[in-house]
Amino acid sequence: MSLKVILFDFDGTLADSLTALVAITNRLAGEFGYKRVALEELEQVRNLSSRQIIKESGVSIFQIPFLLRRVKAELRQDIEQLNPVVGIKEILVQLNEEGNRLGILTSNSEENVRTFLIKHKMLNLFRFIDSGVTLFGKDKALKRMMIQNKFRAEELIYVGDETRDIDAAKKIPIQVIAVSWGFNSSEALAQHYPDFLIHYPSELLEIIARIQ
Repeated sequence: MSLKVILFDFDGTLADSLTALVAITNRLAGEFGYKRVALEELEQVRNLSSRQIIKESGVSIFQIPFLLRRVKAELRQDIEQLNPVVGIKEILVQLNEEGNRLGILTSNSEENVRTFLIKHKMLNLFRFIDSGVTLFGKDKALKRMMIQNKFRAEELIYVGDETRDIDAAKKIPIQVIAVSWGFNSSEALAQHYPDFLIHYPSELLEIIARIQ
């Protein structure tokens, strides 16, 4: 069996942070001049791609780096209240025990991610955390990480919950598993043609065994 390097997005994929992120972005809406998302609109928003969400919000593209910085700072106050996605920790433990190399690639801050992982006794499951990711620059971060660690594309599997995760993986290209329990809906994810689309963490074991 060939062991793999399995990269995970953090927010929405590992951490159940959607509600917290919506609350934070709504709090910042007035300051940054975009529309708030009402709870009844959330499912509709989940059906939009990442780029469509930015366009629909009305936020200036030039403000996005400043907005992301504020969101990460605000999330620092809430990070210890967040929980892992139900069932994901057990799957990570098994993947780690099988010898796979697990890592995190995220646009969240490393401080937030480490605080969360330590709180839930998950830090030891991951070999590395890469937080040097801009909103639509995940493909560049992936390439940089591959060069630094001398990873080959055929060794890598990326697991994420947004359409931009799929788009980034396809630019490399590496295999990508899209998960429907996070930010984007299964319908939105399917339109970007991931290699696999799953709905429960337990499905990760079957898919990764099949890839190996």
